[in-house]
Amino acid sequence: MINSLLNGIPLPAVFISADARVVGANAKAAALQPNATENRAMVLVFRQPGFNAAAEKCLRTGAQQQAIYIHTEDAQETRFEVTFSLVKTGEGTGVLACFQDITHVEQAGEIRREFVANVSHELKTPLTALLGFIETLRGPAKDDEGARERFLNIMAAEANRMNRLVGDLLSLSRVEEEARMRPRDPEDIGDILSTVIRNLQDVATTKGHELIFEKPERPVTLPADRDQLIQVFTNLIENGVKYGGEQGTVAVTIEEVEKDPTLRKPALRIAVKDTGPGIEDVHIPRLMERFYRIDSHRSREMGGTGLGLAIVKHIVARHRGRIKIESTLGQGSTFTVILPRN
Repeated sequence: MINSLLNGIPLPAVFISADARVVGANAKAAALQPNATENRAMVLVFRQPGFNAAAEKCLRTGAQQQAIYIHTEDAQETRFEVTFSLVKTGEGTGVLACFQDITHVEQAGEIRREFVANVSHELKTPLTALLGFIETLRGPAKDDEGARERFLNIMAAEANRMNRLVGDLLSLSRVEEEARMRPRDPEDIGDILSTVIRNLQDVATTKGHELIFEKPERPVTLPADRDQLIQVFTNLIENGVKYGGEQGTVAVTIEEVEKDPTLRKPALRIAVKDTGPGIEDVHIPRLMERFYRIDSHRSREMGGTGLGLAIVKHIVARHRGRIKIESTLGQGSTFTVILPRN
């Protein structure tokens, strides 16, 4: 009787009798803790003091209780919020314990805390510099024209850095808000890439780089947000120019595939290949994380905010695509954006 009722609960659930024994468990609870099906004493099944104390208090007072239960398997930790409720059945009074997985909530909270800490750090550095220069210009360098000009140039650079960071934060926020709304308007990817190449030509020339792209003779369309894809390829191509050393090349190619093995449907593979120093394998899995930098000092000097590739990842995800990174030290890197055709 008890087990049939427990199996109707969509969460892992166990029934604890008045003498503190686990006398019932549904299949999800059994998968979580196999001993729950063996009519054992509660303290021998769930060996966590907080869990047992909450169950005993529920039995003693009749008031609903809650506790955190941590399950570890293969070095993977899962956190459950357990709710204990006193119930009466034909077999007597006992406690119904239901397990709600809150791991994703905890992880989201941790990500949010790290994000706030990173933003605070990124803003604090230029703000501190600005305040220091303002204080100096008001005091010791008040009448020093040479120092004033030098300091104002540095202050302008720091203010621009903060402006870029705020712009990227707003962009990331907008992309996250639109994550569930897949673009529907057909766009010509060749035209989008031609626009990006044209916009970055002066930057590439200044760095001594050559941008290589041959626009397809016929339109190659897919459902897309034009502005967002321009942002994606501007970021990837500009990174290839910025971090690709001197006198290099950045080549952009489009490949149509009938069935991409990753998306399992017709797709376009747009590859951005540079001739830079390459990226060590240890960094590649983390490149798309917010504020992750291989070389923090160099990235800041280049004007990077640490959010560019995170924005790229979210935009590509919104288009239901994937991004693949391949790199060999000394031979450059290739960032491939895979987008579904329909």
